[in-house]
Amino acid sequence: KIESGEIYFNGEDLIRSSADEIRTLRGKSISMVFQDPMSCLNPYLSILEQVAEPLIIHNLVSSNEEAKKQALEMLERVGVVDIRNRQKAYPHEFSGGMRQRAMIAMALVTKPELLLADEPTTALDVTVQAKILKLLRKLSKEMDMSMLFVSHDLGVVAEIADRVVVMYKGKIVEENTTREIFTAPTHPYVKALIAC
Repeated sequence: KIESGEIYFNGEDLIRSSADEIRTLRGKSISMVFQDPMSCLNPYLSILEQVAEPLIIHNLVSSNEEAKKQALEMLERVGVVDIRNRQKAYPHEFSGGMRQRAMIAMALVTKPELLLADEPTTALDVTVQAKILKLLRKLSKEMDMSMLFVSHDLGVVAEIADRVVVMYKGKIVEENTTREIFTAPTHPYVKALIAC
């Protein structure tokens, strides 16, 4: 629950927006990738159907076939292995890393302006984590998309962020470039985090 403040996106304060106005943005202009794809993916729908769904919901395609075509292209772009031969595969048939790539494809298929990434690599092993971070950085640049990346892992933050905002007890205590945060922190909490 947000108790005070403002959240602006393209000049609109989202706090004051109606539920319908938010719904038109969610999944289209603003997308999200969560940390646990198994709890977010529908076990009864194929991966391809789930990646196509945002295109259909937001009326971004003229047909279901076009939605599936674009979904397939996005799944290939994010590196889902052999997706052309696995179009009917369900989430449980994918590895954790491939499920996370599918979640990223679902979030990006609508070509959002902003991607919210909530600890999207937490459940992955270090090798897969590095590949996902590299993919997110690459796609963010290629798609000219902003990304708000939430993480408690300072190594991940150093790897992916241009700017860092450090919060303590729900309040911002320091904000700066990644380089400045890691080389010259000013707040005692941030200094203690980096010392750990």
